[in-house]
Amino acid sequence: MLAIKHGIWRVSGSDVRLVKNVTLDLEIELEEIIQSNPAVLDDNWLIIGRQVLTEFNTYIDLLAIDNSGSIIIIELKKHKTSREVVAQGLDYASWVKGLSASQISVIYESYIAKYPKYQHSLEDAYYNKFKVKLEEENINHSHQIVIVAAELDSSTERIVEYLSDSLIPINVIFFTVFEEDSTKYISRAWMIDPQETLDNASNVVKDKEPWNGEYYVSFGDGTNRSWSDALTYGFISGGGGEWYSRTLNQLSIGDRVWANIPGVGYVGVGTVTDTAKKADEVFFPQDGVEQTIYQLSSKANYFKEFLHDDDRAEFIVKVNWIQALPASAAVSEIGFFGNQNTVCKPRASKWIHTINRLKGIWHIQ
Repeated sequence: MLAIKHGIWRVSGSDVRLVKNVTLDLEIELEEIIQSNPAVLDDNWLIIGRQVLTEFNTYIDLLAIDNSGSIIIIELKKHKTSREVVAQGLDYASWVKGLSASQISVIYESYIAKYPKYQHSLEDAYYNKFKVKLEEENINHSHQIVIVAAELDSSTERIVEYLSDSLIPINVIFFTVFEEDSTKYISRAWMIDPQETLDNASNVVKDKEPWNGEYYVSFGDGTNRSWSDALTYGFISGGGGEWYSRTLNQLSIGDRVWANIPGVGYVGVGTVTDTAKKADEVFFPQDGVEQTIYQLSSKANYFKEFLHDDDRAEFIVKVNWIQALPASAAVSEIGFFGNQNTVCKPRASKWIHTINRLKGIWHIQ
């Protein structure tokens, strides 16, 4: 899989000119850009460390955490050969995999000590970024390796593709830099679909089990969506950003989902009856009339402001509830599985325990 070569053309009437391709000093300039604005890579990453010293006396360029608690190892190619940076990323992952929540907190504390404007605890910074509480049990439940490069040789690209096909959570982000009138523009392209890397990351949990065929759903009950609506009309949903909605595409008709309201508990199990669609394209029968959730609900906004933005719009999956309860009757126990992904296929032993308990409580086979 060879990377796509990017070009940008400036169009002004009939005047069409190719914008000049330039080179950044990857060792300094690009690391500074990413450190100050990780959205250049992914809007759902929070930087928690820079030049992180490992026990092997080597330094990880950048460490980040996403809103599921997964740790992302970010390595800039710099002056290393392509194969060196891949091998180094794998070496770093072997170290990161064993880090405890307290060790990761120490890494973050060391990081913010150098940047006074970031003076928050990891828990506070995480909440400020993602608007959800960071649960200790979710920290470093999985990890990903992301290589940042202008280009890789074809042999190394094949190695990365092979590792990804072998369920190693590794990916490459290619950057191309353009300049016109002293203004620089950065173009970004992923080598592999980031969702595929997220799926692979779920395979490296520390206590993994074979996936049991049951899907976990995180349902964010509040201003943007209402569990009361979901219970009444039969659906799950996600939106506000591609990270939250794209995992809904994993679901097919007939799949079984178990819905959890983070911080509240499990509220339902049901069978998927339709694939994911934008909320304004999904209709529910009400008094003999087909209506959208925007017409039916007075409880939540379903990101109506992003109705014409496919990346941030709310997406809905219809569900036939087998068992569903109001939030006030949610089931929550110590040891239950939790995750911030809208939909995932858990392989943690906690998931097996959670499903077995819920089946017993709700008398479901």
